Amino acid sequence: MSQDLYAILDVPRDADADTIKKAYRRLARQLHPDVNPDPATQERFKEVTMAYEVLSDPQKRAAYDRGGDVFDGAGFGQGAGFSFTDIMDAFFGGGQGASRGPRPRVRRGQDALIRLEVELAEAAFGVTRELKVDTAVLCTACRGSGAAAGSQPVPCETCQATGEVAHVQRSLLGEIRTLRPCPACRGYGSIIPEPCRECSGEGRVRSRRALNVKIPAGVDTGTRVQLAGQGEIGPGGGPAGDLYVEIHVAPHETFSRAGADLRCAVTVPMTAAALGTTLTLPTLEADLPDAESRTDTSFELDLRPGTQSGTEQTLRGLGVPGLRGGRGDLVVTVLVETPTRLDPRQEELLRELAAIRDEEAPSGSMKASHKSVFSRFRDAFNG
Repeated sequence: MSQDLYAILDVPRDADADTIKKAYRRLARQLHPDVNPDPATQERFKEVTMAYEVLSDPQKRAAYDRGGDVFDGAGFGQGAGFSFTDIMDAFFGGGQGASRGPRPRVRRGQDALIRLEVELAEAAFGVTRELKVDTAVLCTACRGSGAAAGSQPVPCETCQATGEVAHVQRSLLGEIRTLRPCPACRGYGSIIPEPCRECSGEGRVRSRRALNVKIPAGVDTGTRVQLAGQGEIGPGGGPAGDLYVEIHVAPHETFSRAGADLRCAVTVPMTAAALGTTLTLPTLEADLPDAESRTDTSFELDLRPGTQSGTEQTLRGLGVPGLRGGRGDLVVTVLVETPTRLDPRQEELLRELAAIRDEEAPSGSMKASHKSVFSRFRDAFNG
């Protein structure tokens, strides 16, 4: 290499080690083959790497400054001092080559999710339910340490308590040094010579426990209630995760729900729809356990004379309470029932009414003054 190594790294000859390292990082990010696969750039990257190999080593740098041969004819990448860690350090800021240390035995537990079906009234007004949960709890025998009574973890001799072992390979870029979890201690840095018999060294065991869950008023299907710290105990007796209760609201025989509103349908005879009437209907409060002592378990629905089938009436504030306050409405749809079976006297009375209202129609066709629905559609399209 005939070029000036300082010029290759674009640093002055009196640059300190930190300046040289920063210059190499900057150039390596630009020229690395994974970033720029151009062959000419790859050659430039090799030159930059070789320059850094020499100038980052105090002995080689001193020999180079004196004009000596620092490569010994070995060529690129064959020197003893260059490590792939320097390249990784250039891209990732030193995180790849640095030791991460042993894994902690004490870790936070996982979150858990269970599904709970509730009735519509329970979802609307809130309820407290007891749940039985199968989960990981603290081992009472070892109190989470994982070691049998009278024993304790000892440092791992394989990795010298670091939790990692080095694996070195030689490649075109020199020595590639990687750190892997120690197979003897599984990365913990210590070994439990006498594991607890109850938990097999985990510090936790599976158990069923009961807890009360307060479901707030206004929840709906898909709502999740978070119970902090009620999930699984972590390995090594670590802090528990959270428990999430996902709500599923069972269908109701009378009411359907649309957000905070309730809907229901009521069927009335055609005579009641024609003459008008007042109906007493139950509210959702009628499903509550204390319904017998309440005064809001029903409401009156006034139907005006001539009410048509499909008419909707909205009653304010009889819907579902909201999670953030307020309450939805109750929408009642009136369905008018037409009788299908008439005795002779009923049929006679209806015919008399039809005659009085001039609503009779000869068998076979309508009166000329009353066009059929299909005729009106045809006339509309024909202009």
